[in-house]
Amino acid sequence: MAPGSQNTLSSPMFEKTRNVSFALRRKLNRCFLSHLFEIRAHTRPDFPVLTFENPSGPDMVQTFQDLHENSHRFAQALVDAGIDKGDTYAAIMYNYPEMVHLIGAASILGAVIVPIDPRTRGDKLAHQISNSKSKAVFITADLLENMEAVKDKIPGVERIFTVEKPGNPATGDISKLSSIQEILEAPFRPVDYRVSDLNHPLQIIYTSGTTGDPKGVVFENLRMPVVGYLFSRHWNYRKDDILYTGLSLTHGNALGCTLTPAVYRCIRAVFSAKFTKSRLWDITRKHGVTSFSMLGGVAAGIYNEPPKPNDADNPVRQVVSAGMPRAIWADFERRFDVKILEWYSTLEGGGFARKPPGKGPIGSFGKPVWMFKMRVVDENDKPCPPGVPGEVIASLRSGSTVVNYFDNPEASKKKTRGGWNRTGDIAHVDENGWFFFDYRVGGGLRRTGDFIQPDTVEKVIGDHPDVSEISVFGIPAASGAPGESDLVAGIVLFPGKEPDSASIFECARKGLEANSVPSYLLFLEEIPKTISEKPQERFLREAFEDHPECIYKLEDYQKNEASSRRPRVLRVPGLGQ
Repeated sequence: MAPGSQNTLSSPMFEKTRNVSFALRRKLNRCFLSHLFEIRAHTRPDFPVLTFENPSGPDMVQTFQDLHENSHRFAQALVDAGIDKGDTYAAIMYNYPEMVHLIGAASILGAVIVPIDPRTRGDKLAHQISNSKSKAVFITADLLENMEAVKDKIPGVERIFTVEKPGNPATGDISKLSSIQEILEAPFRPVDYRVSDLNHPLQIIYTSGTTGDPKGVVFENLRMPVVGYLFSRHWNYRKDDILYTGLSLTHGNALGCTLTPAVYRCIRAVFSAKFTKSRLWDITRKHGVTSFSMLGGVAAGIYNEPPKPNDADNPVRQVVSAGMPRAIWADFERRFDVKILEWYSTLEGGGFARKPPGKGPIGSFGKPVWMFKMRVVDENDKPCPPGVPGEVIASLRSGSTVVNYFDNPEASKKKTRGGWNRTGDIAHVDENGWFFFDYRVGGGLRRTGDFIQPDTVEKVIGDHPDVSEISVFGIPAASGAPGESDLVAGIVLFPGKEPDSASIFECARKGLEANSVPSYLLFLEEIPKTISEKPQERFLREAFEDHPECIYKLEDYQKNEASSRRPRVLRVPGLGQ
């Protein structure tokens, strides 16, 4: 019977025996991603493990045979380009199969891939390429203008590979660049595996850099199977699930919640090139998606979409959420007939907590799983009593707690002072030990002595029929009171809608306490976000300072002058990138 046939698939023990036997003969270790691809290509060559959905053409389906062979094709191209064990190369693209192939190639060679958010540009893009010492860049042709703008700042790049994707025309001259399509069309020639230590680096993933230059977090090959085999059990995935994400494969969430569980546990997964809130539920219906992952930054956007009669008519049983706003949690579950599995961690591995559906209080991100100790402490590292905010710190119950920032030992040491990962997140616990996220260090909103919950404000204003997205942030209070903020609501309207400040202020006043009504509305074409879909307050504040013509004041509304002028919508290409 041919490998991958139905009888083989229905006999897990037989398949496992064949996997082990083949791995022993080939001296393969299934913990390495590239080795896993080869093992699965032997026993499940035609299993459609990954689907990259395409709204304007045929979907791109990747079998284990595809992943195995294409990873080796890219590994050969890297070798031909002079890149080998220990060298770094950047990958800048939305969610396409080539991103997975390039990760597999790094696993083959012992090279290090640097996935970069495709929305990144300017100095931030140059920093990530140069800081990581990337010798080559793989980029889709629609993003070439971003590379052109920083070419003088990245002298270490020796080769650029590109491909033009349908519907996304090139923004630069591709004739002088190496072709990704030629790599994919090359004959399959296996490349020798060049790394045997799972602690060898595989990836450098950069932080969001909300307070300064992003720092590159080094991840070893071992992280992939730890998340894929072990951590994914905490997300309650089943063998017959179909996973989905539209979050970027350049970020830890899509890699951890979707890609690694799919390939390591043979669970089918669907990816969109970009996150789409308007098509989300149609995608789940088309592909039979039973579980999808999302971040708090997108939950409100999904919820703010106009209600439809078939909202609850979908195959999704659970949403794996990191940061579900408390204000919409219960309504989200009811409207879409799903259950929320909330969890918490950080890119640097700041613990792992989870709240299974139906357990614990709404708004909590759960309790630590067995591998981690997590505490909420004050400035002296003393545990905070229930209800009192403090910083979340975390450590492994066994072994040392380590963070490895690339080429930055001082920051690495500071991050794990005293053997604890300092997350920079402010939270509190209740009397039963459930953790609740409050805000990032330096990000709390206090107004006339009261702490304001931004998600509550966002929920009320987000219910306005014209509002597509909203992010509430603070600016120094006009009163000059230390630690006090005036509230600003950054607002994106649905297409075709014009700013109606009076109507939105009226909506806010009806649904909020007076102290929670924003002092200002800032109308934007888009909310600047990190790769993890978190609004970037630094850029929102810059937009507020630089574009008064896009702002409307509460005091003007209170003076019944709302009709005196209509604010403009700020259109700044690349805001926040």
